[in-house]
Amino acid sequence: MVTLDLIVLAVYLIGILGVGIWAQRKATTQEDFLVAGRSVGPVLYSGTLAAVILGGGATVGGVKLGYVYGISGMWLVFMYGLGMVVMGVFLVPRILELKLYTLTELLGRRYSRSARLAGGIVMAAYDLMIVVTGTIAVGAVMEGIVGIPRTQSILLSSIVMVGYSVFGGMWSLTTTDIVQFVIKTIGMLFVLLPAAILHAGGLAGMHARLPSEFFSLTHIGSVKILSFFTLYFFGILIGQDSWQRVFTARSVKVARNGGIYVGLYCLVYAAAGAAIGAAGHAFLPPLANSDLAFAAIVNEVLPAGMRGLLLAACLSAIMSTASACLLASSTVLLEDVWLPTRKTKTIGTVTQTRMLTLLLGVLATTIACLTTDVIAALTVAYDLLVGALFVPVIGAILWRRGTATAALASIAVGGLAVVGLLLVCGIDSDMPIYAGLGLSFVVYVGLSLLGTADPAAAAAAEIP
Repeated sequence: MVTLDLIVLAVYLIGILGVGIWAQRKATTQEDFLVAGRSVGPVLYSGTLAAVILGGGATVGGVKLGYVYGISGMWLVFMYGLGMVVMGVFLVPRILELKLYTLTELLGRRYSRSARLAGGIVMAAYDLMIVVTGTIAVGAVMEGIVGIPRTQSILLSSIVMVGYSVFGGMWSLTTTDIVQFVIKTIGMLFVLLPAAILHAGGLAGMHARLPSEFFSLTHIGSVKILSFFTLYFFGILIGQDSWQRVFTARSVKVARNGGIYVGLYCLVYAAAGAAIGAAGHAFLPPLANSDLAFAAIVNEVLPAGMRGLLLAACLSAIMSTASACLLASSTVLLEDVWLPTRKTKTIGTVTQTRMLTLLLGVLATTIACLTTDVIAALTVAYDLLVGALFVPVIGAILWRRGTATAALASIAVGGLAVVGLLLVCGIDSDMPIYAGLGLSFVVYVGLSLLGTADPAAAAAAEIP
């Protein structure tokens, strides 16, 4: 039985690596490698953007939240979708025409080289931590469904993911992601969702076997919903991994409409994950570790072969996000941290980006093999991203009064507050993100009002 699942898994991994290597032929320039030549059309754009946004947190994490809280477990992924709609409608038309490689490049245009450097360090750290969490999740899921030991699972999947990222950059990611989007959609919405609900006795059986609060949208609690909004809605708006995909669109219309479509798709995916988890709660024995809910449901309701398909769907979700964040981290480190300090070169090369992507891939794989704490890395990543960068980035887009001194100070104060309070209060506390975001806002607005704005800097950024 396991052999058939392993055959399906092997075909998937070999196929994805082959597609990524095939796409290498298009990555001949730095613009091709980083942003797919800014030429991606509506269908490919929407599919790949959805693949990036809906990763392991949305898939495995969404099912886990459904298992614990019922339908209200959809709020985490719902915030992803809400963020995509807002990004598409309000931010994309203001940013896409700037022809950026990184979102933190905007900080350099609008404020100063120091703001770009500080923002780049924070953004690269965030993206690298997301790569680590995705790599750990791959190991856990493969071990839980087909029994491959965790370390071997991580190494096997990393060879594939890092391989196609290094070979073809954004063109490889775009091509593989559209395949992974199709596999993920079929696996989650058309295989696992109906199978789990039927195994629970249908909707009537779920109502009979589950507590009534499992069908309430507020059961998860207003505190957690607000926390999801602060972390994931704001995080989507400023994450390099999502914006680097936006930069691949061939027009503002493609990017705007694609963001709206993906946001709506996220809402469907959110409801599906929560329903799968809630159905699992109806027929599974109590799980000591709710992180295992996805693997337990798959093993319970699907036959051999189909389990392999769902494993491929889960890996599609995780690897799409992890590979996007790997390229995002290498792009930011090269374009915003390393090259601005060099006087002789202002733009990177494909070779430089490939080498850095490979090094970061090896680093992320090594860290993933040495730790199992997915939630810690994910929480720290989003706390740091939103607490340090949300205010100065959104300020650069929407407020011409902001100053370079205020931006740099808000990054420093917000980042230090987040790190300090994570150490004091622990990763389960919401205090780090609220305090970091609040202090960043106060410092940014206060110093901007006390200082003198630079109209030339705002004009140079060419933000409408």
